[in-house]
Amino acid sequence: MFTGIIEQTGTLIGLESRGGVHRITVEAAGLAGRLREGDSLGVSGVCLTALDVDPTLFHADLAQETLDKTSLGALVPGSKVNLELPTAAGSPLGGHIVQGHVDGCGMLASLEPVISRSDPAFDIQTTDWTLKVSVSENVRPWMVHKGSVAVEGISLTIADFDGEAITIAILPLTYWRTNLHTLSAGAPVNVEADVLVKLAHAQLLAERKPSFDLSEAWLVASGF
Repeated sequence: MFTGIIEQTGTLIGLESRGGVHRITVEAAGLAGRLREGDSLGVSGVCLTALDVDPTLFHADLAQETLDKTSLGALVPGSKVNLELPTAAGSPLGGHIVQGHVDGCGMLASLEPVISRSDPAFDIQTTDWTLKVSVSENVRPWMVHKGSVAVEGISLTIADFDGEAITIAILPLTYWRTNLHTLSAGAPVNVEADVLVKLAHAQLLAERKPSFDLSEAWLVASGF
């Protein structure tokens, strides 16, 4: 289990085909030295298994399903990826429960500074940003206003949802500490919905009340 609090970014330095499996090589000085063969880690929100670890890099195998269903299939050498080690038992839950099981691949629609670039007060190092991500149809029922969502493994809060895209406020630290500042409009991004919202939605379906819509009010009343 992860919390969506990114520890650092890594750099993809290799991608090779090994029969039916693709193997990536990621340079991650600092974090790689804490890994052991077989450890799990989150790579841009995807739970992978570390292989052939050394102090500065690690490898991981990607099944075709992972390539097809996540943003990892679009990686090229030089791509930045977000890295997080699993949360130890008893550790503070700084973000929200992130399983590393991506629900769908969304598209980065826009990432713009809150202050206009032409404004004299604009400072690229300190400004807030507004992120808009188009989400796939299967993920939309779990997008809840003020609910949590993991985008590229980052724990974020949904500020708005128009039925097709989520809008999220991005702080300067998040912008610069993650791979967000390396992405452009149209880039694929991994989206994992809050597992608690998914459970609540499953409960609604089990109750066979198709006319009842999942809402923030219902979640609060139900103790979520």
